[in-house]
Amino acid sequence: MKLSEFDYNYPEELVAQRPLPSRDDSRMMIAQRQSGAVLHSRVSKLDSVLQEGDLVIVNDSRVIPARIFGQRATGEKIELLVVEPAPSEKDSWRCLLKRARRMRSGEQLFFGMQAKATVRRKDGVYLIVQFAHGALDLAMRHHGVPPLPPYIKREGIDAYTQEDRERYQTVYADKPGSAAAPTAGLHLGDELLARLEGKGISIARVTLHVGIDTFTPVRVDDLAEHRMHGERVEISEAAAREIARAREEKRRVVAVGTTAARALESASQAKPAGDSSGVAQGAFGSVAYGSWVTDLFILPGYEFRIVDAMLTNFHQPRSTLLMMVSAFAGREFILSCYEQAIRERYRLFSYGDCMLIL
Repeated sequence: MKLSEFDYNYPEELVAQRPLPSRDDSRMMIAQRQSGAVLHSRVSKLDSVLQEGDLVIVNDSRVIPARIFGQRATGEKIELLVVEPAPSEKDSWRCLLKRARRMRSGEQLFFGMQAKATVRRKDGVYLIVQFAHGALDLAMRHHGVPPLPPYIKREGIDAYTQEDRERYQTVYADKPGSAAAPTAGLHLGDELLARLEGKGISIARVTLHVGIDTFTPVRVDDLAEHRMHGERVEISEAAAREIARAREEKRRVVAVGTTAARALESASQAKPAGDSSGVAQGAFGSVAYGSWVTDLFILPGYEFRIVDAMLTNFHQPRSTLLMMVSAFAGREFILSCYEQAIRERYRLFSYGDCMLIL
């Protein structure tokens, strides 16, 4: 498939710059894959749309304050996005650097008076930065902010508000590790989750730490040549058992977001640790549990093995996330839903509205 097949145009004013006052105030398009029907509702009514017996899967990864502000020895201000540890290099991290002149190996970076780091080398699109002992925690605590995507306009650390710190995080966020929020989950508040459970809808947690693919555009036209960056998945034995039981009982598995969906589908392909190609600790039927890294790239033609329904935000053109939802519901149907969302003035992307694909 070609990258151009996942392109569309949208008005910039529809890109949501702030969250709505309440998490479940957002509009929710209901897209029915079999009939092709499209309905318009609100997230607050999710409990009336889902059914007793459904199993809702959320991603409990916690966003770290990975965008940190500092300066070079020259005094030039810098903005560093800390992505992931650099393998086999102590206290070193793969980072992306915004708006700075060429960095030299050995150059020192400063994040306040007590946090210091040293540039080690370039590694493709990354800058390998080694932090002094304890410096990264200090930098994130005092000079770090949530890594909002570039289309949410914030200039400098003072532009980030307490609202950003609270609302660019799900209410069930637990395990630190994501460089971006699993944004579909931003719509779910404690009251709505309680109503879902009160209706007999179960909720289980998995973990996928969102990584660099959220920030990196697809750079090849032939999608067969694109390689996904690996992301860490953790699924507990109890969660895998619950998911497998729902599958056996033919109850719907509803993924909250593309990250939860990717974690689940990777679990359907992971092998027990005894297998020479395996990375999981074990499995219940086709559902693995344990911890592994997935580079699963889901395109149209992929057959979903676990996910039956998906709550998801509207995604950017040409993104791997748009490709995944197109695989789930059909490219032409999804693009027609996006056209309708734009006509109906839905708010787009991370702080925007969402769709429930049934």
